[in-house]
Amino acid sequence: MKTGRIGSFILALALVILAIFSLRLLLVPTIDEPESIVTQLENAIDPVTQVPDFSAITDVAEKKRAFFDFLRPIVQQQNAIIASEREFITDMLAIVENGNALSDSQSAQLNQLFDKYLYAARNVDAKSLNSLLKRVDIIPESMVLIQAANESGWGSSRFAREGFNFFGEWCFSNGCGIVPSSRGSGKTHEVKIFPSVDASVSSYMRNLNSNTAYNLFRSIRADLRAQEAELNADQLIYGLVNYSERQEAYIDELLDMLRHNAKYLVKADV
Repeated sequence: MKTGRIGSFILALALVILAIFSLRLLLVPTIDEPESIVTQLENAIDPVTQVPDFSAITDVAEKKRAFFDFLRPIVQQQNAIIASEREFITDMLAIVENGNALSDSQSAQLNQLFDKYLYAARNVDAKSLNSLLKRVDIIPESMVLIQAANESGWGSSRFAREGFNFFGEWCFSNGCGIVPSSRGSGKTHEVKIFPSVDASVSSYMRNLNSNTAYNLFRSIRADLRAQEAELNADQLIYGLVNYSERQEAYIDELLDMLRHNAKYLVKADV
């Protein structure tokens, strides 16, 4: 009987302590974790979900200006996100190179950037951060605009109008996108559907900055950075040789478009 009373007393005491602890958890305000740089920057976007009817513009010059003016602020916004990410990585690299330790929050945010840009880092150190910087870099505005014009038929393609896909990006699961009418037998790819134009531009930039098919593009860009030279579209376009099955012919076409549309790529003064 004595043992039973002690056991009952201990159980009752444990329940009281548990109740008090639970009450304290309810009364003490929770401290939210700081929003990661990736989430913070992406959540600041006001997504564009309406595409003008570019096919209705009969004047060629007007159509080209309208297309570039529509996409230009979106491209600039996405490049601004990348520039902010790059600045953060550069700051973290300086901390590491000075022999100081990163905080848990800084390490967590860097790991998110490693994931975003598909870089498998064994350690967060100077070597891995320099490799990440090779991926996290802006893409010349004129290059993005010209490739969007090429891949979307100046914004008039079905994929741009219905799926906000301005860069012909594919996906490979059933129902992930729009089935191309010209898809050959035995092929399973679809043209990816995006929730907004911003998402399409973001995906395209992340693709160039992370996919192994564009190692040449990133190497050219890194060499220009090392020389403290301007990131020119006419040089970086050569890194897109694997973007199309047409390869060199595709590069020649983009360079030709870049030359012939130079005057439209510069925003006209109002």
